[in-house]
Amino acid sequence: MLNGALHRLGSDFPHCPASRGYTITYRDDQVNFCPGCGRSHWYIGRLLAECAYCGTAVPLNDSQIQSNSGGHSRNRKAFVPEAWAA
Repeated sequence: MLNGALHRLGSDFPHCPASRGYTITYRDDQVNFCPGCGRSHWYIGRLLAECAYCGTAVPLNDSQIQSNSGGHSRNRKAFVPEAWAA
């Protein structure tokens, strides 16, 4: 149990994604403007999108980090155990 300077009992964990607020991410279905220079040309990687002009990197909206044992395809639907239940 984490009881220290970072976490007090009854409060939110400081690294909780739900309590971080607005995060700039690259979205495939929208026009994305660079937060650094305002242009909209990007190099798209597996986890990040990098501005072609100024080099600002932002995370992809739908990327997931997984171990070496399994890959992630952005076009693959999530596994739903209830769909395979007999």
